Amino acid sequence: MQGENNQALRQILDFIRFGSVILLLMHFYSTCHPAFRAWRITTIMTDKLAYNFTTGITKNDLSKPGSLLLLGISLFGTKGKKSEKLSVTNVFVILLAGLALFLFSTPLLSLAASETVIASLYIAVTSIGYLCILNGGAKATRLLRLRFKGDIFNELNETFPQEERLLNNEFSINLPAQYKLKGKTRRSWINIVNPFRALAVIGTPGSGKSYFIIRHCISQHITKGFALFIYDFKFPDLTSIAYNTLLLSSGAYKVLPRFYIINFDDLTRTHRCNVISPTNMHDITDATESSRTLMLSLNKEWIKKQGDFFTESPINFTTALFWFLKKYEDGRYCTLPHAIELAQVEYNQLFPVLSLEIEIEVLINPFISAFLHGAQDQLEGQIASAKICLARLVSPSIYYVLSGNDFTLDVNNPEYPKIVAAGNNPSKSQTYGAVLSLYIERMLKLVNRKSQQKSSLIFDEFPTVYVNNIDNLIATARSNKVATVLGIQDFSQLKKDYGKEQAEVIMNVTGNIISGQVIGETAKQLSERIGKIMQERESVSINASDTSLSKSTQLESAIPPARIANLSSGEFVGAVTDDPLQRIKLKAFHAEILNDHAAIKAAEEKYVPIPVIREISDSTVIQNYHQIKQDIKNLIEKEMARIKSDPSLKHLVEKSSKGQKQNISL
Repeated sequence: MQGENNQALRQILDFIRFGSVILLLMHFYSTCHPAFRAWRITTIMTDKLAYNFTTGITKNDLSKPGSLLLLGISLFGTKGKKSEKLSVTNVFVILLAGLALFLFSTPLLSLAASETVIASLYIAVTSIGYLCILNGGAKATRLLRLRFKGDIFNELNETFPQEERLLNNEFSINLPAQYKLKGKTRRSWINIVNPFRALAVIGTPGSGKSYFIIRHCISQHITKGFALFIYDFKFPDLTSIAYNTLLLSSGAYKVLPRFYIINFDDLTRTHRCNVISPTNMHDITDATESSRTLMLSLNKEWIKKQGDFFTESPINFTTALFWFLKKYEDGRYCTLPHAIELAQVEYNQLFPVLSLEIEIEVLINPFISAFLHGAQDQLEGQIASAKICLARLVSPSIYYVLSGNDFTLDVNNPEYPKIVAAGNNPSKSQTYGAVLSLYIERMLKLVNRKSQQKSSLIFDEFPTVYVNNIDNLIATARSNKVATVLGIQDFSQLKKDYGKEQAEVIMNVTGNIISGQVIGETAKQLSERIGKIMQERESVSINASDTSLSKSTQLESAIPPARIANLSSGEFVGAVTDDPLQRIKLKAFHAEILNDHAAIKAAEEKYVPIPVIREISDSTVIQNYHQIKQDIKNLIEKEMARIKSDPSLKHLVEKSSKGQKQNISL
């Protein structure tokens, strides 16, 4: 039935086209009749027929337009075999040329020449135009329009609507951006309306994490009155931004925060802070968590071996040192440098002194037992690991910074808010990172409390420090208005430094995620997290008799891993969370963040250098270093003398001497 209908349609179209040709021939005969008479191809019948056309249907000279109209109708209904080789430009040129020749050939009839020459030119030009229109129209029906033919990377098909509203509130981070939607560039906003659900900023070096995102997190939160803790891996890059933003935003705070810096390289531009201050160590569990953070930071391989005997033993030993110094003379010597020096004391003196503190008896008993029974190898395996790790921190500059009390780590105390910048050095990141990890661990304990000022914790190159239970902070600190920003280069980097399980937990509990260029597993995870969209598909089938085009829709990844792996600097993908008071339907984005480069450069040129906090000489630093050593020496001498003179304690020395003899004999 379908074939019969097509055959009937072709016959009708052929008849219409035939009528168009007849009408054009009659136009030629009537218009160029003198020439036809000169050529002797006229007859009485044709003259009479031409007369009837010119005085009847076509008396207003509509034969030529009528012929064109019939030709157009016949072409409109024609269905030609599609060809991908034809182009719109070629068809358009042929049609335009044909129309020009066909419609504007009339002036040739006014030429000063013989009637036969004029008629020949007019008929030839008009006929050529007619044939060009016929050829161009036939080709137009064969055009194959493929919507995605030029989009070889499927960029047009992988665009999707994004949030174009600015959703601002007293906590939000708002990043101006632009994105492409079906070939058009549109302005948008990346609105992190609830930063308390944490933000992960991911991207390989050079992708623009700090320049396009982290700097705005710092500046916007300062202008909104946040207390801040900043881990500045490449000190003083982020510290300068924070310091100069605070100078311009003092009106944002009810109580103007003080600006503090921890820096081990330039001691003239650093404050001093006792990281294990006895006032913030309320029970022995605080000492345990601090020692765990310090030990795992100094030897990150232990992170994957937590629970093992030779991992837990150094942690227990360090815990005993911390708690002993906390209890001894009301924490007079409770600093990390004093603990490091105490760890280096000989066993026959150290164990009797530590035994004076009953609360750590259960912690040191395994070490004393090994010492008394001559298990020197076991003892060294238990304690030497801690001593070797702690020895890496022996530095006059580190001792100087850690042995002072210029400020406390409760950065979001509403009565004394602070902005604290802790600076690292990429060339000394392992050593400094361990100490800074301890600062961060103690700071988190004080920050994650009720009724404190809103605060933001920003960690650039987060995997270079070890923050124990950071996932717990993200999960619980939201209600305490603590925002967390984690700068990460790649998920594999996080797994290497934190272990696979904890790395996965950190990524999964982070609500907001912004990623620049990443590859491999990270790109795959991001693609899955962003989700899928409906995409159009076109399929072309060409054979000897016909060309068919089929279109379909399919649910595909909005941003494939390959697209994420080839992002340019400043181009980011990700997804944000919303808030009950500010719903965001379009959470996913793939956009280029817009920085006003000229304004940023002009602002940086006006930056005030970080001021000198105090003038300090090398001799003062060395003197402090030797004083700490002398403090521990005096402590040991004093307590050993007391033990020996007290009959109730004398047995501690006797046991120690017995154990020393057994070890020597072995």
